[in-house]
Order: sequence, then structure tokens, then C-alpha cells
Amino acid sequence: MSFSDRDGVIWFDGQLVPWREAKVHVLTHTLHYGLGVFEGVRAYETQDGVRIFRLQDHTDRLLRSAHILGMNIPFSREELMEAQRTVVRENNLSQAYLRPMCFYGSEGMGLKAQGLGTHCIVAAWEWPSYVSPQTLKEGIKVRTSSYTRHHVNITLCKAKSNGNYVNSMLALQEAVSCGCDEAVMLDNEGYVAEGSAMNIFIVKPDGVLCTPGGTSCLEGITRDTIMQLAREQGWEVREKRITRDEVYIASEAFMTGTAAEILPVREYDGRVIGDGSRGPVTSRLQTLYFDQVSGKRQQRPEWLTDPA
Repeated sequence: MSFSDRDGVIWFDGQLVPWREAKVHVLTHTLHYGLGVFEGVRAYETQDGVRIFRLQDHTDRLLRSAHILGMNIPFSREELMEAQRTVVRENNLSQAYLRPMCFYGSEGMGLKAQGLGTHCIVAAWEWPSYVSPQTLKEGIKVRTSSYTRHHVNITLCKAKSNGNYVNSMLALQEAVSCGCDEAVMLDNEGYVAEGSAMNIFIVKPDGVLCTPGGTSCLEGITRDTIMQLAREQGWEVREKRITRDEVYIASEAFMTGTAAEILPVREYDGRVIGDGSRGPVTSRLQTLYFDQVSGKRQQRPEWLTDPA
């Protein structure tokens, strides 16, 4: 089904608009130049009803991204959070993917971006598991991309901005064309940065959990969740520079993101990682994560927001 041809409503500049009527002009500035910010948010079915996972954190990151890019958002944090609750509630969704986005309109054209209005939308649609149970167990095959991840003096890496994802799409298309499921992107100095739209973790042979820090990778919400869950288990977690060969000899590797959640990496650049399937640390973190988002864990109830 086309994303433009669906039932339901979309929150658009403070109003609920029928899904098929949520449109913009072809001269919308962000469509031409890519300056906009967005989020990907998940809502999960729990024993207490649908709950939005880490709504406040996602909304805060959206506003930080806009501030980094100099976009003036005409809605408050509370209004944007309520908009996300509203679209889940009004579309009667039991599990959902939410897409808040802020973009420049068609009030003007040109790189100066003067006199433009900032518009905000929030859409939500039914979203079951992104990957199969088999993939969650057996893992994915990844390769190093020929495309370098953004440098901090080329773009603003800590903003989750629309235009930055051209880099991601090129890397992913290349990986898929080579028979892989995902790309691993290096920073400008040759260190592992992240996937096309996921963060990466490795478990070293000594049991330490490592993930790239630095400036090139996005500070993922799922990444942060996994780091907190791991530390609750008493595991050491380090943010550090990681080389490709460190991944090759890791006991385990996995990737994280809101859409894909936690995916084991079974093969990287033709090298089998660990035993070639999901390892015990990855398995435990998957269990903890899914228990957390489904409301089975009692810890951190503030991460789950009732849209009612």
C-alpha cells in the first residue's frame, strides 16, 4: 500500500488532517535542499495497552537537531509530545512507528533560506516487527562501505537531519547490491562509525562491550538504552574508537536502531563473527530490551508513555 493512500490522520502544524490530504507544494524548500530534522519513534503493545517508548528522549533529540541547524520550531516540547500521543491514539494503533518531522515550506527558494516558515508533521502507522525471528537469532551480513561517514566539518553529525541520509542510502544500496544486509561506515580517519541507520556494538574476547564514540556517529536512543541495560547487568561498557579488525575478532557484534531494534552481526567483510550466530550477550540484551519495551520489566517506567 502506498504511503500516500491510507486511512487515518496525520498531525500537521497543530491540526489533525486526513491522511490523504496531508500534502505540501512541489517547491517545498526541504524537498529541494534537504534541510530538515526528523525522528523515528516506536510504540509497543504492552499488558497495559499501547505505550510509546522513550517519547521524551526522542522529542528532546528532535529539538536539539533543530537547534543545531538553526531551525526555529513553532511548537513547544510539550505540544510535540502531545502530537505524538494524539496520532497513536486517534489512529487506534496497538503498535506503531511514528515519524515526527520539521521542514521548511515553500515560502521562498534559494540557499539563503530566508523568510521560510518551519512546518511540523507527525505521522504514525501500524508497525509489527521489522525483521523476522530467524534474523533476530541468526543475524545479518554486513560489509565496510566505500562511502565515508560524515566529517564534523562537512556537516553537523549530531543533528538527525534529512539531508544527512543521502550518505546512508548510498551506503546501504551498495551493501545490498553486494549481497549484504547492511553497511558499516568508517569515519574520515578510518575508524568504525556506525551503520547506514544503526549504531554498532562489539563484545571483545574479555567480555567488555564496546561501541564507537567520537563525533561521527549519531547518539542513538536505542544505543543509549542498550548501554544502560548492559550496565544494569554489571557489564563494562566502553565508548571508544574501534577498528575494522577489532570487529573481525570480536566474540560478538550487533547493531541497534529504533526500527531494527537489536540485530546480531554474523559476518563482516567475509569474516565470520564469533560462532557465526547470535551470542549470549546479544541474546541477553535482546531479551532485556524486548521486556523493557513491552512493559515486562519494572525498571524505568518513565520510558513508556501512555498515549491516552
